[in-house]
Amino acid sequence: MRTGTLVVALGERRYRVERPWGDLPAGPVSDVTVDSRGHVFVILRWDPLSDTTSPRVIELSPEGERLGAWGEKLIADSHMLAAAPDDRLFIVDRDVHEVVICRSNGERIGGLGKRYAPLEPFNHPTDVAITPKGEIYVSDGYAGHSVHRFSPDGRLLRSWGSLGEEPGQFVNPHAVWVMSDGRVVIVDRENNRLQVFTPDGDLLDVWTGFRKPMDVWGDADDNLYVTDLVPTLAMLAPDGRRLGRCRPVLNGAHGIWGDKQGRLYLAEPNPSRLTRLTPID
Repeated sequence: MRTGTLVVALGERRYRVERPWGDLPAGPVSDVTVDSRGHVFVILRWDPLSDTTSPRVIELSPEGERLGAWGEKLIADSHMLAAAPDDRLFIVDRDVHEVVICRSNGERIGGLGKRYAPLEPFNHPTDVAITPKGEIYVSDGYAGHSVHRFSPDGRLLRSWGSLGEEPGQFVNPHAVWVMSDGRVVIVDRENNRLQVFTPDGDLLDVWTGFRKPMDVWGDADDNLYVTDLVPTLAMLAPDGRRLGRCRPVLNGAHGIWGDKQGRLYLAEPNPSRLTRLTPID
């Protein structure tokens, strides 16, 4: 018989582990984001050639109630997503080389990249981040080995990166986050590190101590939360100092996001589910 409550610590912070959390259908959970209302959006990853009928996006209330399910006609290979400050959703449709932009009800309103056209400019992109001013960064990881910066209206401003293990190079830039001062943090998964750049792509720092890091999310104080396949969840200060580390999932979280109440949401592919970490007063 199960007894007690799982509790984890990140520095001086304590969290109650709630899993599985939310009314999700069966399916491979890939990523999670939270909009300004506290609504939680989870993407499910299906094979685009064998499953065209299952929803790709599930909307949950702050209490975990299912509010919507959509995307089977919009998204082929959902990999990661991000809610913009204006609540638009940016969904990385990896194997069709596009970032789809839509409203929270699934209405498509735009996109970045040319659908089904590799190298225009994406080549199996991985993740997307949107700044408060509306600029967009896309990590182009599985075959592109690069990062792309777009204007708020979708114009490509700059690209950087190449294949390799040297500082500034990537094997698989798997996730991206932009800090409040404009620094761009890239999860360089197969090189077991995070790399920090200026908005123009100049390398500032390299942070190590991870085993295949998967995703990164930053809170309002620019503390960063990084998932990896040890599996652990690490909390970093804005300068990269490690503030805490815990093991809240069984086999690693592919995606992470947080809400205004300080709760953290972890997208777990195996076993497929959503885990919520709730701060303990």
